[in-house]
Amino acid sequence: MSLPEHIGASLIVSRRQVLQSVALGFGHLAFHSLCIGETVARGANPLAPKTPHFPARAKRVVFLFMKGGPSHVDTFDPKPLLDRDDGKPPPFELPRVVFAAQGNLLKSPWKFRNFGESGLPVSDLFPHVSKHVDKLCVLRSLYGSNPAHGGALLKMHTGSDQFVRPSLGSWVSYGLGTENENLPAFVTICPTLAHGGVSNWGSAFLPSAYQGTPIGNASLPASAARIGNINNSRIEPTMQMRQIELLRQMESLRPDQMVSDETLEGRLSSFELAFRMQGTIPEIQDLGRESPATHRLYGIDDPLTENFGRQCLLARRFLERGVRFVQVTHSDSEVQWDQHSDLLLGHTKNASEVDKPIAGFLSDLESRGLLADTLVLWGGEFGRTPTSQGNGRDHNPHGFCMWMAGGGVKSGFAYGATDDYGYYAIENKMHIHDLHATILHLLGLDHERLTYRYAGRDFRLTDVSGKVASGILA
Repeated sequence: MSLPEHIGASLIVSRRQVLQSVALGFGHLAFHSLCIGETVARGANPLAPKTPHFPARAKRVVFLFMKGGPSHVDTFDPKPLLDRDDGKPPPFELPRVVFAAQGNLLKSPWKFRNFGESGLPVSDLFPHVSKHVDKLCVLRSLYGSNPAHGGALLKMHTGSDQFVRPSLGSWVSYGLGTENENLPAFVTICPTLAHGGVSNWGSAFLPSAYQGTPIGNASLPASAARIGNINNSRIEPTMQMRQIELLRQMESLRPDQMVSDETLEGRLSSFELAFRMQGTIPEIQDLGRESPATHRLYGIDDPLTENFGRQCLLARRFLERGVRFVQVTHSDSEVQWDQHSDLLLGHTKNASEVDKPIAGFLSDLESRGLLADTLVLWGGEFGRTPTSQGNGRDHNPHGFCMWMAGGGVKSGFAYGATDDYGYYAIENKMHIHDLHATILHLLGLDHERLTYRYAGRDFRLTDVSGKVASGILA
């Protein structure tokens, strides 16, 4: 006797449903739970290389981040009137909101000299970097909106000082992917865990494949910095590969209604990348493979410069292997670049630690043919005031400088200006959104077109602002 059609259909049980109802189903459901709520955009491999919007001038970025706020009027933006009027009350109005009380004008304790064919001035703080001044494009008119470290770091790294937003490196990874399938697109070396912490390299609402991969943190020496869990001491590689193959087989048995293909593919891709990284990361982090001459070039043979030198050399090793965005952070828990007092002592210490490694890094990139299409960015979250706090300076987001090198920018060139004392940006003013728009432009990305749909609206790194500083393009 035949059953009614609708009853017979309800009794038909597929192999997939059987698998879900027995032991294997628990693994299937666990894997499903990992993927709920996350959709990987634009294909099965979210980190596959992507075509830029237009021809790029740079293929990759390295951000040499000086946490705490280096003083522009003591490094790359000389102010003769500040020397002349040292100790006098400032002849201008202070901002309505300041971070702390400020005193009279304070001249720089360092002399500025002109270097190279360009004649750009650099203070005595950077005797090694000054030899590379003809490679630099000094941006003298940066400005932001937040005088506090936390908000300023988030603004510099994510474009927002109020909300959790994807970081610059995450947007670059989202827009371009990576050139090496065995490595992440975005690596951050010894990042600070303070003042925004993981949000400064996080992907926020972008798929997690685009977040930064931290190597150590600022509280660890670079020699001890490692990617967590890169080695599996319990399971041999052959068994790990069999686990991944099993997940692939489970995915092929997946009911269509459980979760989108893109989500599963993205999650599986992250597992596979983690597996492949076990074979690539240890080799990259083995700086013993570099020659003694290279170690000397980066200052690794000197205790003063060894730590930051290691970070810079590691950055070069990642860049030359196709990592799209690398950040190197100079920070420590004691001094940083935040000299509210003891400016002379603090900035001398900090500059001495990074000067030779940065110069060596620029030389090495150039000798390997990498500088031309690598954008190097140097700077902090803000500058410092020309006014005093005892023998130090306060935070200053209203006018400060950074510099770029390589990657399609003019060399031996200064762009914009602060006022005669260095407090406010006044010429070719460059907001943080403008900086981000310019970086994306150099990478071949239109900052207005690089968007991601979330919570009912299209988001972008530059929010609803941002203008490319075309005057710095080579």
